[in-house]
Amino acid sequence: MSESKLWDDVDDYFTTHLAPEDDALRAALRDSEAAGLPSIAVTAPQGKLLQLLAQIQGARTVLEIGTLGGYSTIWLARALPADGRLVSLEYSPVNAEVANRNIARAGLDKIAEVRVGPALESLPQLADENPPPFDLVFIDADKGNNPHYVEWALKLTSAGSLIVVDNVVRGGRVADPGNPASDVQGTRTALELIGQHPRLSATAIQTVGSKGYDGFALARVLP
Repeated sequence: MSESKLWDDVDDYFTTHLAPEDDALRAALRDSEAAGLPSIAVTAPQGKLLQLLAQIQGARTVLEIGTLGGYSTIWLARALPADGRLVSLEYSPVNAEVANRNIARAGLDKIAEVRVGPALESLPQLADENPPPFDLVFIDADKGNNPHYVEWALKLTSAGSLIVVDNVVRGGRVADPGNPASDVQGTRTALELIGQHPRLSATAIQTVGSKGYDGFALARVLP
């Protein structure tokens, strides 16, 4: 058995017993694929982890940077109370249209809102609304802008909030300082910013699974 096949089998086992998908989640993936969206959504165990982190936080408000088809949005929104709020920022109108359908079918359109446009334009607009601090921020968009997203996450959170940055391992490429790719350099800069920032306490975890070899960073905002 190949290593990647083994990772797939373990993910399937975890999904079956710990993070089973219901009709709304399966339909979100199916419709995303049918619309031609890339198959880069989080896995079910990863979605369940995001949901658990939000629940452990007692989160009432979540900011997601990068919606894709709304699969992770559904996991996160289900962690919120009925009067909670999730704002998800998506660059692509096509992706946002698919995500909005998926979110509505899951019965979460009163909680989750998708805003369309470049996140670096949407974030200052959101800040101008002076929203309550977000309890959790999930960053899963274009990796070259990760440092900017982390900086905005700090502006839109308060002490005790969590910031999760996805896909920080890049198949191991993150360890190569000479790799010129924007996703690698953006991720390295974001991680070094997080590590040096006096208001953040963080770690990063390597993962394997049906999405290959990657990982995520988890940072807590300090007073």
